[in-house]
Amino acid sequence: MRIVDLTQPIRTGMQVYPGDPEVLVTTVATVAEDGYQVASLHLGSHTGTHVDAPLHSVVTGQSVDDLDLARLVGPALIVECSGLEPRAVIGWDAVRGRMDDVAGIAMVLFRTDWSEHFGAPRYLDHPVLAAEVAEGLLAAGITVVGTDTLNPDSTLHNDGVLPFHALFQGAGGLILENLTNLAAVDWARPLVSVLPLALAGADGSPVRAVAIDATG
Repeated sequence: MRIVDLTQPIRTGMQVYPGDPEVLVTTVATVAEDGYQVASLHLGSHTGTHVDAPLHSVVTGQSVDDLDLARLVGPALIVECSGLEPRAVIGWDAVRGRMDDVAGIAMVLFRTDWSEHFGAPRYLDHPVLAAEVAEGLLAAGITVVGTDTLNPDSTLHNDGVLPFHALFQGAGGLILENLTNLAAVDWARPLVSVLPLALAGADGSPVRAVAIDATG
C-alpha cells in the first residue's frame, strides 16, 4: 500500500489566513524533568490543511463534529490547473471537460501547485475558483471540494465576499484548503482521507489528508 501525505505540517509561526490566530506549539513538560513530554497547542480552527464545515459561512450550517465522516473518505478526482498566474480565475469551461465521469467520486481536488509558495507572501496571491465552478460541481453531485491554496475564493481582494464559499457551503458542501503534494498522486482515482478532529460546535478543523493507492 502506498500513502502520499497531502498535509501541511503544523508548526509554530506557520502561515495562516490573515487575521486568524497565530500558531504556537510549545513544550510544557519533558521526559527529563517530568517523566513525560506534553506540548501546548495554540491555533485556529482553520490552521494548515483543514476542512471548512458549512458553519464557517452559513449561520445554520453543520459544525465539524456533526459531519458524516463517510463524505471525507473516498475516491477523489484530481483536476490539474497548474502554471497559472497570480489571482488567475479558474472558470467552469476550463475544467468541465474533466468532469464527464464522476460516478462514484467522493471529492474533487484542484491542483494548482500553488502549495510550493506556502509560507511566502506570494501564497496569498493564489489562483481562485469562480463561483460557477461551485455551481457545476454541485450539479454533478460533488459536495466535497479541495484546493492546494489558502482559499478557493480570493484571499487578498475579497472585500469580505466569498462567492464560492457562499454557494458551495450554502448547499451543505465541504471545502478543503491548504492541501499540498498533489503532484505526487500519479495514479487515477486515489482513495483520499481527510478526517477532522471532533471539535464540538466548531466551524472547521485541521485534518490529516492522505491519498492511498491500495493496489501498490
